[in-house]
Amino acid sequence: MKPLLKNDLNTFLKRFGNFADAELLSIEIVSPTALRVTLSTQDSARAFDWVTLVLEFSGVSDAKVPENSKLPHIDMSDGITLLFAENTFTFALGVYSNPLAATNSICYIKASSLKYKETSFY
Repeated sequence: MKPLLKNDLNTFLKRFGNFADAELLSIEIVSPTALRVTLSTQDSARAFDWVTLVLEFSGVSDAKVPENSKLPHIDMSDGITLLFAENTFTFALGVYSNPLAATNSICYIKASSLKYKETSFY
């Protein structure tokens, strides 16, 4: 897993097209303060080939996650939001301009650290 730094968020989102039309594969509760989100998306650094990304959130302070059985029915056409404010990463499905607005998403996670791992598409 590689740490995703706050200064790299915009580059990361641009590389994966803000995860627009990605597929949300799973959300795993690793521990009471850790969540793992797995998505398939296109990677502009690989000629827009599909890759699978695992995002691991640690130090989770707040979250709303749907059941895995509902994930295939979630519309990902707007992609995701990844923000960093007040020493907290905020992940949300959809487009949001600030962490407070992101809590209106059907799925959001607030955490103190974020790591990611790229794997082959599956």
